[in-house]
Amino acid sequence: MIELTRDGDVFVLRMDNGENRFSPEMVDALQDALATVATTTGPRALVTAGSGKFFTNGLDLDWLGANQDRLVWYLNHVCSLYATVLSLPCPTAAAVNGHAFGAGAMLTLAHDHSVMRSDRGFWCLPEVSLSMPFPPPMQELVVARLPGRTAHQAMITSHRYGAAEAVASGIVDATADEDSVIAAAVERVAPLTGHAGPNLAGVRTHLYATVMAALTPSD
Repeated sequence: MIELTRDGDVFVLRMDNGENRFSPEMVDALQDALATVATTTGPRALVTAGSGKFFTNGLDLDWLGANQDRLVWYLNHVCSLYATVLSLPCPTAAAVNGHAFGAGAMLTLAHDHSVMRSDRGFWCLPEVSLSMPFPPPMQELVVARLPGRTAHQAMITSHRYGAAEAVASGIVDATADEDSVIAAAVERVAPLTGHAGPNLAGVRTHLYATVMAALTPSD
């Protein structure tokens, strides 16, 4: 389901579980892998990717439907994943190999950089179309990481962005074909591996202090 490998100094974290929805078990497995990245010493970076036609479709609505009494716990659990990525002491990039919807799209925004597959897949925040509110911590992340007009359009219209439009809208940094999207993400962060360390984590968490506070409630 989760595989962590290395390409030189770059960790490659692969999600491979169908639509890669964030079940509690999936979030826990991702957190375990990220803990390895965080505690490794020396030059390093992280690339996160999905599999097949999905990066991740976000929240596990089937699990949530069967556990409605745990909604607040579950959303906090997912938000903790974003906080972990934002606070990693190394450069990060999302290799958006396919569809990134909802909470899965937000995961791309927790990374420093992103490269999106050029020929297939959409980046989308479908909450309005689904009559779902944006949890405030997730909204904080979206607003902090996207240009204002893009955040407005993405959140208010549930627009589906293909790769070229996602670049033009400031959602992702670059595009690549299916066979090279991970390699392109690795190439983007490989020159930055020497920046890894607590200073980078401190700079990023101070830059996004409001987001971090929202993602990690004190209670």
